Amino acid sequence: MLVFPDGDGSRDGDQRDRLGVLPDDLLLQIFEALGRVSKSDLCNVSRLNKRYHRLADTVLYKSIHFLTPELHLVFSESLSRRPRRGSTIQEVKLVYPSSELSSLALDGPVHNSHYRPSSFDTLSRTLSIMSNLEKLDIAVPDVLLHGIGALFNGPFDLACLKTCSLFYQCAGDRYWDLRENIHIFAHPTLENLVIKRAKLDDQGFNLLERPHQTALKTLHLVECDINDDALSDVLEFPEALEEFVMTQTEEPTPELEETSDNFADYVAAVKSQAHSLKSFTIDSPTLSCRKPLRMREFQALTTLRMNWDYQLFGKSSKKPRLHSVGLPPFLEVLEFFNEMGTDDEVTDLLLYLIETKNVVARTWKTLIATEEESYVPRAIRDACKEQGLKLDIIGAFDDEEEEEE
Repeated sequence: MLVFPDGDGSRDGDQRDRLGVLPDDLLLQIFEALGRVSKSDLCNVSRLNKRYHRLADTVLYKSIHFLTPELHLVFSESLSRRPRRGSTIQEVKLVYPSSELSSLALDGPVHNSHYRPSSFDTLSRTLSIMSNLEKLDIAVPDVLLHGIGALFNGPFDLACLKTCSLFYQCAGDRYWDLRENIHIFAHPTLENLVIKRAKLDDQGFNLLERPHQTALKTLHLVECDINDDALSDVLEFPEALEEFVMTQTEEPTPELEETSDNFADYVAAVKSQAHSLKSFTIDSPTLSCRKPLRMREFQALTTLRMNWDYQLFGKSSKKPRLHSVGLPPFLEVLEFFNEMGTDDEVTDLLLYLIETKNVVARTWKTLIATEEESYVPRAIRDACKEQGLKLDIIGAFDDEEEEEE
């Protein structure tokens, strides 16, 4: 117990715990500040009495980072003895090397988990005890793919989950099958989802019982091989998706099997979220586009980002162009990751779009381009200046636009 002198400055008389008179909320703030300075000191404080122990646990076990499966199994045994700790955990990060699971027995029971040992592995069942978990970061071997996926296949143990990142390490750096974790898209409280190096065929949700509306706000697909029809299917569930990001390398390995080669297919895939989507990003250099995009239905979209200018307008064709691109009505920022001006016909269309900005894109404020390995055509620069459109050239010197002056 913490001992302090009496009010008169004397150490005689009753010894009192001055912190003990503080309410739990204030004590918790003090413990959180102490934990940021020294977890060891907070552990010492937790040993003083049962109340301090209970409050310190909410700080000490708020965020858990498992670097090896052995640590996870040891912690599982600790939870079986002190199940209350499971409810204090709000953030878990699992990062296991692929080589360390082969020697472990993953089929043992876990106390306080209602799943049978045969349902899925011990490591995954431990997560089901963390009833207040808000953030889950998964980067583990694909042997745990089915077990962790079962956590998302209701009833939902992780009823407070808001942020999740999923990546399973496969032999030969293959893409892992997202179908094993497909019900993550049906999670009712999840708001932010990042999926890395997964594949999904054209089936989407093939169950008779489809989920209701979900709280998903942001979706990032990082180096994934995703069929556009399946993506359209799973994006019917969010009530109001606000940010969509899809990225891929210039030379995907292994080769993409499910991904469409048409940029416009992924615009169509997210059209069910046109009423709420604010930011749309596809960083996939290999995608082409056969026709100009039609995005007038995206009423909330303010930021549009892509690799090439021809992904917006479609590549040059032998047929004459009778129409231009349909930008979102309230677009503010348009960004190209790669060089502009590689297609003369597309450059003319972009130039015309800028010149008629006050008619077709009244809220358009900024055009972001790259100077790397190429240039922004002078005609585009001049048109931006004439129309009052801010041209932000990444990598260019600040005074470059003043050279002509």
